[in-house]
Amino acid sequence: MVDAAPTPKTGGGSFKDKDKPVEVRLSNIIAAKAVSDAVRTSLGPKGMDKMIKTSNGEVIITNDGATILKHMAVLHPAAKMLVDLSAAQDVEAGDGTTSVVVLAGSLLGAAQKMLNKGIHPTTIAESFQKASHKANEFLTEVATKLDLADRESLLKSASTSLNSKIVSQYSGLFAPIAVDAVLRVIEPATAINVDLKDIRIVKKVGGTIDDTELVDGLVLAQNVVKSAGGPTRIEKAKIGLIQFQLSPPKPDMENQIIVNDYRQMDKILKEERQYLLNMVKKIKKSGCNVLLIQKSILRDAVNDLSLHFLAKLKIMVVKDIERDEIEFICKSTGCKPIADIDSFTEDKLGYADLIDEVQASGSRVVKVTGVKHAGKTVSILCHGANSLVLEEAERSLHDALCVIRCLVKKKYLIAGGGAPEIEVSLRLQEYAKALRGMEAHCFQAFAEALEVIPITLAENAGLNPIAIVTELRNRHALGETTAGINVRKGAITNILDENVIQPLLVSTSAIELAAETVKMLLKIDDLVQTR
Repeated sequence: MVDAAPTPKTGGGSFKDKDKPVEVRLSNIIAAKAVSDAVRTSLGPKGMDKMIKTSNGEVIITNDGATILKHMAVLHPAAKMLVDLSAAQDVEAGDGTTSVVVLAGSLLGAAQKMLNKGIHPTTIAESFQKASHKANEFLTEVATKLDLADRESLLKSASTSLNSKIVSQYSGLFAPIAVDAVLRVIEPATAINVDLKDIRIVKKVGGTIDDTELVDGLVLAQNVVKSAGGPTRIEKAKIGLIQFQLSPPKPDMENQIIVNDYRQMDKILKEERQYLLNMVKKIKKSGCNVLLIQKSILRDAVNDLSLHFLAKLKIMVVKDIERDEIEFICKSTGCKPIADIDSFTEDKLGYADLIDEVQASGSRVVKVTGVKHAGKTVSILCHGANSLVLEEAERSLHDALCVIRCLVKKKYLIAGGGAPEIEVSLRLQEYAKALRGMEAHCFQAFAEALEVIPITLAENAGLNPIAIVTELRNRHALGETTAGINVRKGAITNILDENVIQPLLVSTSAIELAAETVKMLLKIDDLVQTR
């Protein structure tokens, strides 16, 4: 009996690559997984915090994935892709920045096993891409529609985001602030996005986080200039925002003027006095009674003489307004920035019912209330005992605002606590049985990789991950789609009863972005350095 000639293997056969691409791919996967493992411990409500010391000696304490990775000195180009992935998730959804990196690391681990089995990297990359689209379809099926008028659900979503932060004990304070801030700057019935530039967080060291408040209008961290005895409270304010200096002009070049006669000296001082007086009179003539002066790097924005004249004319002065605050101030008060004294006219002024310098928790701030364009902008005045707490409170608030923005963009909610990942994992495994060839293997690997989120949540909460995830899988197989890990009770419960819910957009964008990054990493087969 003669053996038949072996048929050539096509498509799905074992694939043997050259040595160099294998090494490059392995190096990329190891580097990216190292980054993923670094942030993995900070996932979830029981996650650990990281203390980062920057190159200039600044210390940051946080468990926000995007912040940790941004400050990490990552050298490997593949690892940098995971840093960019976290930044992309921060832009797209604002939350889930740790989850997306952990998920990408898990997918790379699954891809490495498939490569070892001899499956072609392109097959793995494309199958993972298809699996991510299918996963998002399943997620949308288990999601529930949300109405923006349902304040209770919005508050629960914001609280879920805040529960994994350092300031989690203040979620009862921050969640309503985040929800109200977003709802005030949009039209809930028609809005499809939120511009977070309309919500400004002003940080002031002093007091505790409990003193944080939402201000309808504008808050300025700068103080009113009182050295010349000017007013600190103005009702029916007409606000002028100037970008020129109220001080004597300087020559363009570095010159020295030698005065050898006291009459010439007198003349120079008189000229200076007249120059400033004319400017201040023009400002008063327009009806302006509050003057905001942009910070100047060329020379003093104001000098004592001009402050004296402004105080005499009962004009309130706030100086050192930063360039990046200009747009927000203009949008809030309706004023226009004025670059030249000759164009200082009444039509460029903004209006507010009251501008007052108030003492708040040991620090002074300027509050502008009753602004012309109420409802277009809001300010959040954030207090904290020290700058470390304050910075983290701002990051947490930003994440909570982003969660509400996600719900405005895509009005769907899903359960938290690892419930959606397990549900999608089971459905994908079921779906993979209907596929053939290598694709079925890749779908199966993708489904198993999704379980990294509940496994990590259980690990970080000090639970037995194998027992917890096995029970979780069992409960979902019995049809309990909202069963999740309750880290407080250390058991599997219906996670909706614990008010742990999150926006659909956070999970869908995380899965999509992670799959996209893994696809890019798998398709790299050489690393070339240029001079």
